[in-house]
Amino acid sequence: PRDAPSSLGDFLGPRVLPLLLLLTQSELGDGYCSRILRAQGPRKEGFNEFRLRVEGDPESYHPGSTYRVTLVASSSAYFRGFILIALREGREGGQDDDYAGRFQIIDEDDTQFMTNCPPAVTESTPRRRTSIHVFWTAPPSGSGCVTLKYIHTNIIITYGDSTERPLLDCCACGTAKYRVTYYGNWSEKIHPKDYPRRANHWSAIIGASHSKNYVLWEYGGYSSDGVKQVAELGSPVKMEEEIRQKGDEVLTVIKMKAQWPAWQPLSVRAAPSAEFSVDRTRHLMSFLTMMGPSPDWNVGLSAEDLCTKECGWVQRVVQDLIPWDAGTDSGVSYESPNKLTQAPEKIRPLTSLDHPQGPFYDPEGGAITPVARVVVERIARKGEQCNIVPDNVDDIVADIAQEEKEEDDTPETCIYSNWSPWSACSSATCEKGKRMRQRMLKAQLDLSVPCPHTQDFEPCMGPGCSDEGEGPGLTWEMSIMFMSCNDITSSMQIFSFFLRPRLTPLPPSLPDPSSCLVTEWGEWDACSATCGLGMKRRERMVKMPPADGSICSAEVLEVEKCMMPECHTIPCMLTPWSDWSDCSVTCGKGLRTRQRTLKSPVELGECTEDLEQVEKCMLPECPTDCLLTDWTEWSDCNKSCGKGHMIRNRVVKLEPQFGGDPCPETVQRKKCKVRKCSRGQGSPEEKKRRKEQREKRRSKQGGGREEVTTEHPGCKMRPWSSWTDCTKLCGNGIEERLMTAKRRFRSAQLPSCKDRKEMRACNVHPC
Repeated sequence: PRDAPSSLGDFLGPRVLPLLLLLTQSELGDGYCSRILRAQGPRKEGFNEFRLRVEGDPESYHPGSTYRVTLVASSSAYFRGFILIALREGREGGQDDDYAGRFQIIDEDDTQFMTNCPPAVTESTPRRRTSIHVFWTAPPSGSGCVTLKYIHTNIIITYGDSTERPLLDCCACGTAKYRVTYYGNWSEKIHPKDYPRRANHWSAIIGASHSKNYVLWEYGGYSSDGVKQVAELGSPVKMEEEIRQKGDEVLTVIKMKAQWPAWQPLSVRAAPSAEFSVDRTRHLMSFLTMMGPSPDWNVGLSAEDLCTKECGWVQRVVQDLIPWDAGTDSGVSYESPNKLTQAPEKIRPLTSLDHPQGPFYDPEGGAITPVARVVVERIARKGEQCNIVPDNVDDIVADIAQEEKEEDDTPETCIYSNWSPWSACSSATCEKGKRMRQRMLKAQLDLSVPCPHTQDFEPCMGPGCSDEGEGPGLTWEMSIMFMSCNDITSSMQIFSFFLRPRLTPLPPSLPDPSSCLVTEWGEWDACSATCGLGMKRRERMVKMPPADGSICSAEVLEVEKCMMPECHTIPCMLTPWSDWSDCSVTCGKGLRTRQRTLKSPVELGECTEDLEQVEKCMLPECPTDCLLTDWTEWSDCNKSCGKGHMIRNRVVKLEPQFGGDPCPETVQRKKCKVRKCSRGQGSPEEKKRRKEQREKRRSKQGGGREEVTTEHPGCKMRPWSSWTDCTKLCGNGIEERLMTAKRRFRSAQLPSCKDRKEMRACNVHPC
């Protein structure tokens, strides 16, 4: 092989290109793989924190053989994300034939194929890990040198391709039917920070199978009114209206009930699911559901393509989901008060660096632990199929075994026994046949309604299906080269295996070129049924395929029946749902419910179906009345003798809103009388003159001449002080002034020489 490059510039750049983690495959035409390999970056000498090894450390390889490849970190090291890829010598990854051999996933929870670069293996969920394991099957003879490259990172970056991946036209024929199942993983144990214990729930799931001309939601787009109502209120009504208005752009509306609380063990509550169909023009699937309570956070899938480039239908899709922000509310925590955004913002995924008060905040920028997982499984195909690449036997059998009828039109008044086991397949060759099962009628609650469907037929595959092929033998030698590189934003390493073919004859000790080596059988899986008849399976792996290139004839899958305790449950006979109740509140946010009841007698069996549904409702904001402080104490009387008055006040704490009661008075006065004033001697004219003098002196009390005194019986008083500044600039303030005694005579009566204080309202205009 050629010498290894002296720099890692061919492999890694100063930043990691964004990746979109999906399970469906895409074309290589967008050049995504080659962009990863062409990104520039400095080389750094390697160190022994990580090791890439092939199980058994063999010195030579056989073409077509399968080997277990392990990536392991030292005891003090770990990694979060990774990419593993196998290239032919001198290739850059821009074409399909640049890739050597093929990888096989061992654990789908840990590893998966990259969407934008299907030959590469990457992580299923970004998290701390110390090792990963995959199988790698060596390429056929004539492939030349091969490089196994590994890139790892300790810093998780927001994933999303920098170039938009166009949706391809679907070339599949017929239709396919799928079941989507939603597994909520949002719980206090897994997401403990600020977890809302009381009101946590998932809103009703709403979605559709649709064409590429209709977008329910997408990252970088804006929320429609329907998406906004789901995100803020958990209501799917408007969203369903929008979907149905699209007419022929939509094939199936997808609906699942709300889940209160958000998480319960599967043994207590089954995961919600729904069925939908796709065809050539409407081959995309989207859905969304709200995390409640939250400002405007949803999870879901957007335009998941179920059509393959081989003109077939995807068998299974598994996606871990993180929450995304609908861009309609600016709250940062689960129970933040409603705070509408000033202008609508684009839909974006939440990140762990959004806000320190957010429930997913991580100062190290780690990935958000998924809050849910969605599984989409194909359960049937209808019409003529036109796959360019034929299904293998396992795919056909799986498709047949899961095929279901569109609707079960069995009357509710008919009670049947469980179905009998399926009969043997009518075909004895590798062709499709039929098999049959039966059930007994146990009760007919309404004699006027017939009870059909006591027999059921379905297609099946006969035994003996296998393919044979031939190919020359070739052994391989391996040399190993380690390389690494670091940059400012992330810590990464690349490890490379250079594999060189060695043209040597097969060892003479090999007994039969068509024989193969297999592992021991694994443990039996759990029975597929919890009661009645089910199936269980076990597997083993091919360690070394036949040297002549043919298909290994050894059995690698065994399936057998298993019998669990007899099922005693009987299908529920339920009334239709009632109308929704009135909202539990007369204003603001509340709840409403609807019910249904059992039609069958209780003794026929226990029904586990939900009999009540609850959803949020929103009414106009509640009116807020004016809120005031308590009254102050009454002031002193403003007169030292005769008739006067006292005042008290209170302050407005909250102005009325949304039609609430207005604010009442904030200042009160009441009369007071300390004692009778002593009547002076003299004529009426003299009394009038003294009164005028008193009023004249009082009018000058604000003039600041403190030498002017006011006479009181037995004492001399200083003039009134100036009024103090008002306590408030608006909204009913208070100001006051004082009069103090200057000189007291022995004959003075105590009340007449007491300091006096007056108070009055000021700035009474509203704020």
